[in-house]
Amino acid sequence: MPRTTAAPAPPEPGASLSHGLKQRHLSMIALGGVIGAGLFVGSGAGIAAAGPSIVLAYTLSGLLVMLVMRMLGEMSAAYPSSGSFSAHAERAIGPWAGFTAGWSFWVLLCTAVGLEGIGAAKIVTGWLPGTPEWAWVALFMVVFCATNLAAVKNFGEFEFWFAALKVGAISLFLVLGVLAIAGVLPGTDSPGASHLGDLLPNGSEGLVIGILASVFAYGGLETVTIAAAESENPVRGVATAVRTAMWRIALFYIGSMAVIVTLVPWDSEAVTAKGPYVAALDSLGIPGAGQLMNVVVLVALLSAMNANIYGSSRIAYSLVQRGQGPKALGRVSGGVPRVAVLVSSVFGFACVVLSYWRPNDVFSWLLNMIGAVILVVWIFIAVSQLRLRRQLEREAPEKLTVRMWAFPVLTWVALAGMAGIFVLMAREADTRVQLYSTGVMTVVLAAVGYAWQRRRAAS
Repeated sequence: MPRTTAAPAPPEPGASLSHGLKQRHLSMIALGGVIGAGLFVGSGAGIAAAGPSIVLAYTLSGLLVMLVMRMLGEMSAAYPSSGSFSAHAERAIGPWAGFTAGWSFWVLLCTAVGLEGIGAAKIVTGWLPGTPEWAWVALFMVVFCATNLAAVKNFGEFEFWFAALKVGAISLFLVLGVLAIAGVLPGTDSPGASHLGDLLPNGSEGLVIGILASVFAYGGLETVTIAAAESENPVRGVATAVRTAMWRIALFYIGSMAVIVTLVPWDSEAVTAKGPYVAALDSLGIPGAGQLMNVVVLVALLSAMNANIYGSSRIAYSLVQRGQGPKALGRVSGGVPRVAVLVSSVFGFACVVLSYWRPNDVFSWLLNMIGAVILVVWIFIAVSQLRLRRQLEREAPEKLTVRMWAFPVLTWVALAGMAGIFVLMAREADTRVQLYSTGVMTVVLAAVGYAWQRRRAAS
């Protein structure tokens, strides 16, 4: 790669933020962050399309995510920042790139807050029929907006216990599943390989849908590098989180998909109607296990809401600190960018109105808005790492405490994988809309960012 001509490194935006996250908070956020709402809620559609090959789909996309997290970890350990990949993109490519990556991810997180609020409300209204969905979305938004307006350690404590519950639940699920498959769980008969006979029941098209579903289920892992900037030891926190990403992805995602498709027929209506985890536990005949998993799914959605309000406010704060947003968003009090928290929560509150006004189609409309944003962010991460690695090797090799494997070969492999996913999205009617809407948003943000960069350079 040619030597970067980007502007000098942006100032570290985390200087005014508190460092209230302890190592135990960061470790559990990293661990529980892998177990997201996409895994519990979105994997059912992937299984229904891909059948047993969903294990292959999650493995392929998991390998890509491992490469992305390793690249991000290398840069974040060298340059800890609450702006994470946005700050790295500005440093490596130019201010327009940081602007585009940062604000597109901000839109993604803010929209995801609304999606998760609606998903959580649907679970609660299933338990309490007759209660208005919009009221539950409003309640969840008020609680987590208030949590994030308080000291960052409160966010850390919420996420610590949320993550602990998710990790415990999915670990128990895996243990019960393995025991049932081995035929040693009392009261159950091992299904053996009876549900795995047809690896590709819907052909390659089903596998493609499974790969796309699994890619988006992994979104959100980047939050740990944002949180690291407010931890007691940012460099060590990032390094630890990234180095353990491989076994966490393999165990929680790929392992649980393997257990589900072995225990439950892939074409069972329960997989999509109840959710794959609930369907698998119900198949074991354990009283109340399915409903207990619904509680865990609710916790996963609430945890994601909490984390996304946090992440979006810190991204916005970082952009403002680098001169790429309204100055009001950069105001900090009590070590918290409270204006950024409030503004980042606005879309979630808007979803209260949307879920009241259009309860039947708001979910799909929001999903189409942000469908491919995570891939755009990953591309910025990979290109930034290609450029910054060379710069670090020349100027500050001691900062390379986390190194990308087989650089630069695997970075290029990751970029090729992302390009391949874009092609797959363009082939599928359901994801083509997401690809186009994300493309338009990215082009508009890039144009605004480039115009802003030229104007700043001329002044």
